[in-house]
Amino acid sequence: MRLKVLGSAAGGGFPQWNCNYWLSRSARNGEYGFRARTQSSLGVSSPDGKGWILFNASPDIREQMAATPELQPGEDGPLRASPLQAVVLTNADVDHIAGLLSLRERHRFVIYATARVLRVLAENSIFNVLDRQLVERRELPLNIPTPIADWQGRPTSIVVEAFPVPGKVALFLEDAGKAEEGFGTREGDTVGVRIRQEGSDSSVLYVPGCAAIDADLKERISAAACLLFDGTVYTDDEMLSAGVGTKTGRRMGHLHIGGAEGSMALLADIAPERRIYVHINNTNPILDENSPEAAAVRAGGWEIGYDGMEISV
Repeated sequence: MRLKVLGSAAGGGFPQWNCNYWLSRSARNGEYGFRARTQSSLGVSSPDGKGWILFNASPDIREQMAATPELQPGEDGPLRASPLQAVVLTNADVDHIAGLLSLRERHRFVIYATARVLRVLAENSIFNVLDRQLVERRELPLNIPTPIADWQGRPTSIVVEAFPVPGKVALFLEDAGKAEEGFGTREGDTVGVRIRQEGSDSSVLYVPGCAAIDADLKERISAAACLLFDGTVYTDDEMLSAGVGTKTGRRMGHLHIGGAEGSMALLADIAPERRIYVHINNTNPILDENSPEAAAVRAGGWEIGYDGMEISV
């Protein structure tokens, strides 16, 4: 199974358009060790390499497709064509659903998402630009392996199992009156996905958003060959310390990387063949490849995701 990280940054990308924090300035100036990154998305190829499934539709999807020849129409193909067969959504965050609006040019594909996320799309009329006669919406049940099929119902040979992870309802759906109850968060708002090829037990776990690590998640990770995990912030108070925001990582629904209660320490006893941080915020010092934090992540057996990174399982 072949996977490609299309976007490795959190919402806003890196450098973020209006961010003047030193990390974004360094990337904008083209300094060594600072790679520009687009917003969170992953591509998975069908076994024949001719079809692709996207996990999350980033606002940068057009740029990502332009940078990925495998996602472009073949030279000998019809006048309107794309290898895109399906989009799987892990939540309803803007940085994961806004790209759907760029896929409105009457191309047939399928959207897979939990009932909660499908309801968000149904209740927001702007997504009606995706003609339902062409773009079918299919529910992705929790904790049940689901073979992904194209719009004609033909199997892609990719099987996805969605499972709930601690997270948060999308920002634009938060209910301030329910702050003590997670702002209205319910099961199915945020999921991780186990991705495997039909007939194979070797799998990849993609968890771009996660607020905590529980026993169920650790068990799932221990059985995976590769983990792509939420690397939004290095410290919980990172945005406050940087002076660019007022929210902690946990308030945003993201577990931090460093420290005794961070994901690196909590997962130190679990060792998939590859562990990769993705969904990296523009304030995270691991974006400086020469920083002590980046060195600590690498020493801990983790890789720092980047756009165009390829993975074979």
